[in-house]
Amino acid sequence: MNLAGSTKKGKKFQNPIPTDEAGFDKMIPIMKDYWNNKAESTPKKQLGPFKTDISVYQTPPYSGLRITWVGHSSLLIEVDGIRILTDPVWSDRVSFTQLMGPKRFFAPPLALSDLPPLDVVIVSHDHYDHLDSGTIQFFKDKQIHFITPLGVCDILKDLGIQENYIHEVDWGDSIMIGDCNITATPSRHFSGRGIAGRNQTLWASFVIKGPKHNIFFGADSGWFPGFADIGEQFGPFDLTMLEIGAYGHNWADIHMGPDNASNAHIALKGDIMMPIHWGTFNLALHAWYEPVERLVEFAKQKNIKLFLPEPGKPTDVKTTYNSEWWKRFMS
Repeated sequence: MNLAGSTKKGKKFQNPIPTDEAGFDKMIPIMKDYWNNKAESTPKKQLGPFKTDISVYQTPPYSGLRITWVGHSSLLIEVDGIRILTDPVWSDRVSFTQLMGPKRFFAPPLALSDLPPLDVVIVSHDHYDHLDSGTIQFFKDKQIHFITPLGVCDILKDLGIQENYIHEVDWGDSIMIGDCNITATPSRHFSGRGIAGRNQTLWASFVIKGPKHNIFFGADSGWFPGFADIGEQFGPFDLTMLEIGAYGHNWADIHMGPDNASNAHIALKGDIMMPIHWGTFNLALHAWYEPVERLVEFAKQKNIKLFLPEPGKPTDVKTTYNSEWWKRFMS
């Protein structure tokens, strides 16, 4: 598979392989599934509160790689001397309005104003649970680099980010930030922030390679053979960060779920796997804790080392670590 350069059909970007993107034809079946759903998709117990000890950031990570999971796909990554924030979402709801839409299960564990100095923000695609207008606007007067796929640049500019700080990338493009090389790679997903304009901006995953560490931020993706190609060209990886939540039979091509995510980790030639995109918003029909519970079992079967820190806790990445934080809130 060619990892360099996306393709378009008219104005619309194309997935690496044919993909069912759960469009209008599935709206009625999806609504019926939601109506009949009995799973605990929203926690019965309030999650948290989780709090970040921001004094930790005064000292570099001992291992050279430290992760703070803010929730969902929002990660503060400290790697080989730089700080990266991925898909930052601090708002209460992931929606076009804060009056409705999926609501956070727990408050962000640290305030935006308490973030340590950042080198770069990665925005993987334009969906509301990855590109949050309120959060992005916090950065509009700050001299911080943004890396984003083709077309998303216009959204960031509309939200006040200065164009000279935005690096717009196609699959295969690389940007040097400090001593780290950040490369956009394909994913199997879609884009759009409304009924119209679907797939007119690109989506991507990212390889982050520093002098000591090589890590992979998968963002949103369904399973596709490109994971093996990425692993062959850019791997092996010390850490893969892969989505495990918001899966189901209606979204099989665009969200992996824990089984395919663990397969992707293996295909990528990953050492340690961190699951993301779970436990923060109700975006599917499964129980809120189901993705991680299933992943733990798959990891045992497939001999995968997992990294599962508590939300908001800055944690060095060295070997297998499972905080089991979610078990405190399971009904």
